[in-house]
Amino acid sequence: MAFKPRSDNDGAMSEINVTPLVDVMLVLVIILLVTAPLLTQSVHVTLPKTAETTANIDAQPLQLGIDAQGLITLNKQPVANLAALETTLKAEFAKNKEVAVHLYADQAVVYKKVAEVMATVQQAGIAKMAFVTVEE
Repeated sequence: MAFKPRSDNDGAMSEINVTPLVDVMLVLVIILLVTAPLLTQSVHVTLPKTAETTANIDAQPLQLGIDAQGLITLNKQPVANLAALETTLKAEFAKNKEVAVHLYADQAVVYKKVAEVMATVQQAGIAKMAFVTVEE
């Protein structure tokens, strides 16, 4: 084994020992390879049969649309103005306190119009509103 003579200008060692890092990574890979097949196992059971159920149509959210020209539709029926929209939404809210609104706004519509419609929905008392978008 050879030793270097010690000099006055020896600085800090700038090399990183990667051997412990490689050891840890290999252990993690082995653990992953051993546990991965265990995660995909399932228990085979026979589930009981039940009667067919129908979807609750009353719980469907309201579809509120705004097209590029700013025309408003509620469940694909045109609405004359924001006052008429608020009246209709208040009636729906009176029937079902858990009613939700899905807002379909054209990308070309002016943001002011969307903000006005959102304020109208809030004034009607509806708190559940979602924006519907298309994934690119």
